[in-house]
Amino acid sequence: MRAFELRFRRPVPGGEPSGEGFALRWQGTAVMGIVNVTPDSFSDGGHFANAAAIDAGLAMAAAGALLVDVGGESTRPGATPVPAHEELRRVLPVIEGLAAEGVAVSIDTSKPDVAREALSAGACLVNDVRGLRDPALRAVCAEAGAPAVLMHMQGTAETMQRAPSYGDVVEEVSTFLRCGAERALKEGIVDIIVDPGIGFGKRLEHNLALLRALPRLASGHPLLIGASRKQLIESLSGETAPTARDPGSLALHLHAAASGAAMVRAHDVAAHLQALRVWEGIGG
Repeated sequence: MRAFELRFRRPVPGGEPSGEGFALRWQGTAVMGIVNVTPDSFSDGGHFANAAAIDAGLAMAAAGALLVDVGGESTRPGATPVPAHEELRRVLPVIEGLAAEGVAVSIDTSKPDVAREALSAGACLVNDVRGLRDPALRAVCAEAGAPAVLMHMQGTAETMQRAPSYGDVVEEVSTFLRCGAERALKEGIVDIIVDPGIGFGKRLEHNLALLRALPRLASGHPLLIGASRKQLIESLSGETAPTARDPGSLALHLHAAASGAAMVRAHDVAAHLQALRVWEGIGG
């Protein structure tokens, strides 16, 4: 199994001292659990709030999630933006509750103010679906000593699925990720995970091309794949209910693991970890 490392310039639960900072180290493909504190998430909208969200995150950590990703703004296709103060109202109690129990928390946001407050509340990583395009967000991560997930998205959540278009989707996405990571590191962000953004401004053929090219995408910075319960699973399987798409999510994420992904982002953490351990035990 391939070894991975994510560096921090701040203490992180489960981290080890490394140079002037800390590092999370793991073997094989880790799992990032998803806790959406939103009323309109495509899969679990309105299901988690405060105590229930904390309990869900603790259960994910107990099952073996390396990180728990907390989000307060839906990024499903067609979603409208949420003001920063409302996003903070949703996520801060959950981040504080999880961090107090020693859980490594990431904040799923693109807003510099939300990221700053979330990191102060105990989050240790910023997961930005808009690819760290905002220099103010890059500065927040650099100042806090926090690594970041840099994801590719064409358009915005409101517009991304209206008419996504590429000349060569693999080349364009890989170039975006490589250049974005280089810029982020040059500006002082301690470490970067890249994410091709499956389902974010991509048609079925774009998603499939990226999935088939994962070994290339995984050859540089640690690669995160997040396709849990997405429309892509329905397109391939015919399953219309998001909560019934976990088997397809497992199949896709095992493909990602076989292709060198460092991490997968999933709703059903326990099932993913069981599947990954069995696959690895067989010789994955």
